[in-house]
Amino acid sequence: MVKNLQLNNDGKLKHFLTIDGLSRELLIEILDTAESFAAISGNQIKKVPLLRGKTIVNLFFENSTRTRTTFELAATRLSADVLNINIATSATSKGESLLDTIRNLEAMHVDMFVVRHALSGAAHFIAQNSAEHISVINAGDGQHSHPTQAMLDLFTIRQKKPDLAKLKVAIIGDILHSRVARSQILAFNTVGVAEVRVIAPRTLLPAKVETLGVSVFHDLKKGLEDVDVAITLRLQKERMTSALLPSESEFYKCFGLTPAMLKHAKKDAIVMHPGPINRGVEIASSVADGPQSVILEQVSNGVAVRMAILSMAMQS
Repeated sequence: MVKNLQLNNDGKLKHFLTIDGLSRELLIEILDTAESFAAISGNQIKKVPLLRGKTIVNLFFENSTRTRTTFELAATRLSADVLNINIATSATSKGESLLDTIRNLEAMHVDMFVVRHALSGAAHFIAQNSAEHISVINAGDGQHSHPTQAMLDLFTIRQKKPDLAKLKVAIIGDILHSRVARSQILAFNTVGVAEVRVIAPRTLLPAKVETLGVSVFHDLKKGLEDVDVAITLRLQKERMTSALLPSESEFYKCFGLTPAMLKHAKKDAIVMHPGPINRGVEIASSVADGPQSVILEQVSNGVAVRMAILSMAMQS
């Protein structure tokens, strides 16, 4: 049996690189741990000493505001020291290899790398080549995986609709280029969500997407019928290498989540978006800011979930 790179010899979380290969029990443990951290946000003093004396390095080779700041805040609330590497001005931009960058940071006796990279597999590569004591967290790699986003989305869903086994969840939009969608599908299926649907034009779906364990819809109205959760995704134009859509306005007309379209979901359905939002392209402002939206709660929950993952990986 091949050892899971993400787990230590005791089966505890060592790295968090992908949802793939992790058990339902471990995902639920992350959610339960995050639940205990969520309460801290309401305290006057928001820090706990769990990672005091540890050093976490944010290695973001791709631009990010929401993900990087929530990781930084999560680490700070766990009392860790945080080092943010500005890749644009680092030695990497001057030709230094990724491995040399890692070796130099290891020489400074750091304990964890939080990695965001445009190339799929970058976080795995760093985890395989880092010193034994270092943990690696994947903050998004290429079109492959964004596991902490999937977990904060799952955490938000469980807060609103605790009986996961009865839920129908729809993911709408650019599935083809979305690392978030891939991680969401894995997470939802691992914890036993009743049905996961993907709703998109054929040009924005991966080949053989059905093999991921999803129901496929090309009609938004039909796809939204009777769903409990509607998740819209950003059109990732920077990753599109050809004309996959006639226009943004045409996409919005057919697949935009408007108040009229949302009426086809259950009356108490919640609306989510991993951000950043293109208003009037994938979702109407009135829906994004409406009573069924939990988009800002996703952002808040990102801190608690990342606190859970950082602490579990570092204490293994």
